[in-house]
Amino acid sequence: MLFLTLFLGIILNMLGYIPPGNINLTVVQITITRGVRQAMYFIAAFSAVEVLFTFGIMRFVQWLSSEINLENTIDIVMVFMFGVLGVLTWRSRKEMPKADYSKKDSIKYGLLLGVINPMQIPYWLFIGTYLISHEWIDIGYLSLSVFSIGSGIGAALALYGFVRFAQYIQERFALSSYIISKSIALLFFTLSTYHVGKITYIHWIK
Repeated sequence: MLFLTLFLGIILNMLGYIPPGNINLTVVQITITRGVRQAMYFIAAFSAVEVLFTFGIMRFVQWLSSEINLENTIDIVMVFMFGVLGVLTWRSRKEMPKADYSKKDSIKYGLLLGVINPMQIPYWLFIGTYLISHEWIDIGYLSLSVFSIGSGIGAALALYGFVRFAQYIQERFALSSYIISKSIALLFFTLSTYHVGKITYIHWIK
């Protein structure tokens, strides 16, 4: 049973990080501009926080979904987060990769985005409610701990896939860090615009 719980955590969180978002796009950017080693430091720190993040969300998933309306808040947060990431990426598009980067910087960045990760909240609210209501996992500390560890492993595996993808894109198409950073910045702006449109539609058009 615990093996199944671990497996569910790995698979479900891997799937959660496949769609373009602030985390996997950041991993791509770090890989291109700083190198694989710094990206791996980022992933290790982020995945460690993801274990705690998943445990907390799963522990309080039913209370969160019934007592707090998070949808509007998350959309507003995502507008600003994607906007800020877009601006930072756009401003750094002309900067050449530096020869050395501090391991501590990548770890701190991973820890920060691990804590500020609003995109995963609605995902786990939906998945967590489904898993608990269908008794695929229980809410005991041991089961949730195993599930959360699986979630951290799943996040690490998915993000490592983006590291390999970034390497492949850069080598296969000989794209400069300028072009890739500019593309990522534009994608951040697009995602921010999407959430603005969503808020506008819900509150003023619908």
